[in-house]
Amino acid sequence: MTILTDLTMLEVKKSLENKDFSAVELTNAYIDNIKKHKDLNCFITETFDRAIDDAKATDDRISKGESLKLLDGIPIAMKDLFCTKGILTTASSKILGNFIPTYESTVSQKLIDVGSVLLGKVALDEFAMGGSTKTSYYGIVKNPYKDKTRPDKILVPGGSSGGSSSAVAAGLALGATATDTGGSVRQPSAFTGIVGIKPTYGRVSRWGCVAFASSLDTCSVMGRNVIDAALMLQAVSGYDEKDSTSFKSDVPNWFDDLQKNSDQSLKGIKIGLPKEYFENISEELMNVIQARINDMKNLGAEFIDISLPSTKYALPVYYIIAPAEASANLARYDGVRFGFRSLNDNKEFESLNDMYIKTRTEGFGEEVKRRLMIGTAVLSSGMYDHYFLKAAKVRRIISNEFADAFSKVDVIMTPTATGGAFAVDDVMSPIDMYMNDVFTVASNLAGVPAISIPAGNDSKTGLPFGMQLIGKMFDESSILRTANIVEKTVAFDNRPSKLFC
Repeated sequence: MTILTDLTMLEVKKSLENKDFSAVELTNAYIDNIKKHKDLNCFITETFDRAIDDAKATDDRISKGESLKLLDGIPIAMKDLFCTKGILTTASSKILGNFIPTYESTVSQKLIDVGSVLLGKVALDEFAMGGSTKTSYYGIVKNPYKDKTRPDKILVPGGSSGGSSSAVAAGLALGATATDTGGSVRQPSAFTGIVGIKPTYGRVSRWGCVAFASSLDTCSVMGRNVIDAALMLQAVSGYDEKDSTSFKSDVPNWFDDLQKNSDQSLKGIKIGLPKEYFENISEELMNVIQARINDMKNLGAEFIDISLPSTKYALPVYYIIAPAEASANLARYDGVRFGFRSLNDNKEFESLNDMYIKTRTEGFGEEVKRRLMIGTAVLSSGMYDHYFLKAAKVRRIISNEFADAFSKVDVIMTPTATGGAFAVDDVMSPIDMYMNDVFTVASNLAGVPAISIPAGNDSKTGLPFGMQLIGKMFDESSILRTANIVEKTVAFDNRPSKLFC
């Protein structure tokens, strides 16, 4: 018997066209899974009535013999950072706990236009600040995987897009939107054994997406495999005049290209291995990555040792620039125009500043407040030149190093994260948490596209490891093609039913 929630997008599209099952049947299968696995705590807002209506619209088009749209009948989850008209949008924060937008983000509108089925809004680290989805006001999101060496432990799904990654991995959605400011689509994808792609900055519109760090935020997508991720990216990409950072360029047909390209050879592809990304990683992870390198060599790829020497500065640069931009973006949450306002124990506020202070103190979580304080400090008159300006200069050096590397290679390969998913109750300092981004932040600083795909499993814990492929600006095609070929070689089994047998 076919388990509907195990099917890929490509399989679903073919099955709907063949009328093997209806879009409503598929949607109900996902709704049943969401109800069954509520303990994962992926969804903040469920939109089941809307989902059934979306599915009925697909079935109606099929019954009339109309051509199906790109994502017709595909059940998806929306990261609760994208504004959705008439649907609660919280950014997983108390301060936006009552915010219902009167407009649709460009990404969510594009997904409506191609016939997708919206199952609901999923959790994230508050305002996308975190790498575990432990900072969500709505509670911890759980990873559906278990560590074989300590099966009693609850694991994090990564972050900030942990609700998206857990939902896709567990079969609660067939695809999901995400955002990536410093690794927030790639790291959670690695932790949950799925595929996440961060496109080039400017490829996908940020309009209507709640801002964290405007020069780094990249609207991204997740899928169960590379073709699914390409299909999602195809749907949301394109120029948007409402976004001043949107890039005017034709969008390649990645979905069709991957289907038509039956050549499984990597002959002629030059892949760079930056030595800085292979220092201080575990033997287990190195063994898995080395196996993938051997596979790719057998497929004809040429590996070239390269250096990105400023990588060691990427993390401190990121944690100056991102909090600085956040401090400016989050200044709008003041209790005046929209969102949460402190009740002040039903007493009058002493002043407007008193209302600001109490509202923001109660409305923001600890991690958000920590970053706002850092950001405000580095933008202050005595600190700006010493910290922010220097960080901006180093960012340019990092970008130039990537450009230089891509004059020698087509793709850069690295681990996605330093290891597999960690436990919710593992004791980690804020600095330890920030170190989870060490392999991902540089590509955000440079604005280049990057994808994480499953590379294999830790032989001891059974947890998935991720492999990252980084490409030239606006060359998502190269990393998607390479990732698609490697994925077939790895044959990683991430069918949701396997997690819950």
